[in-house]
Amino acid sequence: MNFLRLIRYRNLLMLAFMQLIFRYGFLNLQEIPPALTDFQYALLVLATVCIAAGGYLINNIFDQETDRENKPESVIVGKTISEGKAYNYYVALNVIGVGLGFYLSNGIGKPGFSALFVIIAATLYLYASSLKQSLLIGNIIVALILSVSVVIIGIYDLYPVLTLDNRPYLAVEFQVLLDYAIFAFIINFIREIVKDLEDVNGDYNQGMNTLPIVLGVARTSKIVFWASLIPIAILLWYINKYYIANNLFIGAAYCLIFIVAPLIYFTVKMWAAKTQKDFRHLSNVLKLVLFFGILSVMVITLSIRYA
Repeated sequence: MNFLRLIRYRNLLMLAFMQLIFRYGFLNLQEIPPALTDFQYALLVLATVCIAAGGYLINNIFDQETDRENKPESVIVGKTISEGKAYNYYVALNVIGVGLGFYLSNGIGKPGFSALFVIIAATLYLYASSLKQSLLIGNIIVALILSVSVVIIGIYDLYPVLTLDNRPYLAVEFQVLLDYAIFAFIINFIREIVKDLEDVNGDYNQGMNTLPIVLGVARTSKIVFWASLIPIAILLWYINKYYIANNLFIGAAYCLIFIVAPLIYFTVKMWAAKTQKDFRHLSNVLKLVLFFGILSVMVITLSIRYA
């Protein structure tokens, strides 16, 4: 159980759930079958999860002192799992993830694609070891990694079956994936700043250079408040242009109730948030927004299919 907590298994389950929803709740319901077999796609999910697990693990290794300050009850490395064993787990997870990526890349005739897994693993290491301490750079990297895990679906499952005849159709499918990747980036970027607000005391004592430390908690909270209006505005525009305009009222209602409404709740609560408990709660609200956002692709696809 300690190992599962170390790799943040709940986040990994969310990642796997997201990739499975996009495959079986979206791509498999389209007219053009995707490139990967079910077994190959399972390996893609496993590879992504292993790389992400390695990222969480190396982050915990480098964050031992900070975690003792912010979340002493959650410290595992150096307490129940030795640092040496944690490094062994880290290497094993990355070997599996990169190895599976290499196997899949060769299976679709694009061996160069395997470099993507190497780049992601290396970026996560750099993030944990040094970039995390740079103002906003760490937040951007974490948000980008989640977005890439959406885009990678299109790279491996759509690109290999691309032809001149199906290019317009696949372009629409890839655009949908890209839209969700942008949504995931925005929400996760805001969430990372909220997590910095939650951990500001421990980060300050460890010499970190996060936005709340540079600008202060009050100013950063107001920045997050105004920033949270951006995804709300984008979503309302998107719902009106693509769902309501095309009479997709079920999809529109779902997005308004389960995505926009929680974001509005987040915005209202963010204005007065001050304590660590407040920021932890708001971070969890954004996690729910991500969950329901992912699920929306299946809800909308099914509503179109059975309209």
